[in-house]
Amino acid sequence: MPQVLSTLARFDWQRMASYTVRNPKQALINIAIAYFVFRQSLKTIKKISIYGLHSAFMLLWKQVSGGIVRHVRRAPGTGIVVQRNIDKIVKEIEDSMTGDVPGETKYLEIPSSGMSDDEIMTVLRRRQNEHGVDWRNGRVSGAVYHGGEELTRLTNEAYSLFNLSNPLHPGVFPGLRRIEAEVVRMVLDLYNATGECCGTTTSGGTESIIMAVRAHVVWGREVRGINNPNIVVPITAHAAFDKAAEYFGIGITHAPVDPETQSVDLVAMRRAIDSDTVLIVGSSTTFPHGAADDLAALSAMAIKYKVGLHVDSCLGSFVIPFLKEAGFPEVICDFRLPGVTSISCDTHKYGFAPKGTSVVMYNRKQMRRYQYFTISTWPGGIYASPTIAGSRSGAVIAGCWAAMTKMGRDGYLQQCKDIVECRIAIQRGIEQIPELFVVGKPVSTVVAFGSVEPVGIYGVMDEMKARGWDLSPLQYPAALHIACTRLTVPVVEEFLRDLRDSVGKVRANPNNYSKGSKAVYGFASTVPDTTIVDEVAAGFIDALYAV
Repeated sequence: MPQVLSTLARFDWQRMASYTVRNPKQALINIAIAYFVFRQSLKTIKKISIYGLHSAFMLLWKQVSGGIVRHVRRAPGTGIVVQRNIDKIVKEIEDSMTGDVPGETKYLEIPSSGMSDDEIMTVLRRRQNEHGVDWRNGRVSGAVYHGGEELTRLTNEAYSLFNLSNPLHPGVFPGLRRIEAEVVRMVLDLYNATGECCGTTTSGGTESIIMAVRAHVVWGREVRGINNPNIVVPITAHAAFDKAAEYFGIGITHAPVDPETQSVDLVAMRRAIDSDTVLIVGSSTTFPHGAADDLAALSAMAIKYKVGLHVDSCLGSFVIPFLKEAGFPEVICDFRLPGVTSISCDTHKYGFAPKGTSVVMYNRKQMRRYQYFTISTWPGGIYASPTIAGSRSGAVIAGCWAAMTKMGRDGYLQQCKDIVECRIAIQRGIEQIPELFVVGKPVSTVVAFGSVEPVGIYGVMDEMKARGWDLSPLQYPAALHIACTRLTVPVVEEFLRDLRDSVGKVRANPNNYSKGSKAVYGFASTVPDTTIVDEVAAGFIDALYAV
């Protein structure tokens, strides 16, 4: 600092002032250039401090090379060739989804005359049983969180009772209002809430996360005067945080994780926080690897820098709170941590509630109010809604209440024991296969694993798929994971046997797997222009609505 002051003292300020008076236009241009260079330098320094020199350079290289590829794509000849290949891939995806089913009728318009009940149920039952992954026998990662046939019958009955209900009209459905409030309060109790804590139900984990981000954005604007907010999340945080950032037009910084534990790098997280940060995020557990971030450290960080802390426990939901009681290492992820301002918990995963239910919680009522939308000047009357939707299904909320009260704490405790022991058994089996290794430090129901050459992990995925298993592919690094559920528990040995056989087949012929999943994920992780992958992904969504 003394050297800087000495240099400034020797600077010829009078000469600079004279030049500015004589050449005002050039002086303004110089100032603008200097300001631009200064801002870019600050951004570069911040990226290096967060990611390290090598990773920051690789990020810059990817941006530059991606820009070059996008520019080349605009050239008439090249652009047509690239787009033709994208369209071909999208067409193949659509064809794989929309092939004619023998004996099946396509309903492209409302029938001129109503169908009979028997006709309708025949079509529905036939479509329910269309060939897909055998989830009933536990051969799918996550996806179906089954609480048992008896519980399903109960939640279906509860659903039918409230099939016509709508929480938007509490005066019409007062009993539903009580049910919803009790669902929120029971989940709050599970997460060691104080009397000041509160929450709302949502349609799922993504909406819970979006609502939490909105609440902190509004809080930042109204309380801290932040007009250009940003959030800081681990790179392993759920993609819903990126969705929220895009929806709200706010900044998002992805902090790297420790390569051994897959928990967020605390030093990088701290360096990413700036004066416009309104929220930092930790997970319990992460979707990709089933790891838990150091939430106690993040809590202290949030308090120190006066930012919010959201704990994403959508996947940990009704398992993490029971770990200690079930005899496993405890992961504290609740309101006992003083820096936590919001938590998301999916009731429709390990809570075994019907799909379309989740809860977002806050440490105080004022923070919850920031997620609300109200308008008092609408000609249709005073309008207020707690979440994104206006009208909502009361049926799924009633089903959620039925599932939670039927399971009870003892039921959830037993499910925690069974499912986590299932994950541990699978993890131990993976660790005994020389070509595989566990990615990260799993703490709950998910275990991720990669492979060593010459065995390609996506080749293993294809072999497992051929044996009827649907595992989740990961990238950065390349890996697979299985999210264990109640349905996985009885098929652990079958899974490990098929996994050993799949690894053996790939090891024997590693060059036979250059296509399939390896081609897709290898391309996605190496192509500089990510908009190409985005177009293919959008084409996949388009195909969902093709008939």
